[in-house]
Formats: sequence, structure tokens, C-alpha cells
Amino acid sequence: MMALESHIAELRERHQALEQEVERERLHPSSDDLHIAELKKQKLHLKEEIERFTGQTH
Repeated sequence: MMALESHIAELRERHQALEQEVERERLHPSSDDLHIAELKKQKLHLKEEIERFTGQTH
């Protein structure tokens, strides 16, 4: 069980890091929309994985 909690915590940290990177890219004058879209896709994937492990469905 502890390993699963650790894995979920790591996923949440990666999700937060991507959130911050998306925000930095969005505020950058020469931001790349395709790169931002890819980051958002990665964030969604992580969120879905977190929800799968935690049993949440919202």
C-alpha cells in the first residue's frame, strides 16, 4: 500500500510540475501553442492515471 501512495504522490508532483510549465510557457512572449497542447495532454494523462489509482471519477 505504501508503494501505491508513493506512486500517487509522484504522479501528483509531476502533474503540478507540468501545470507550472504550462503557465510559464503561456506567459512567455514566444510560446509554442503545440508545445503547450502537448504539456496539457501529458497533464490530462497524469490526472487520469491518478484518478484510476485513487478510484475518483470526477
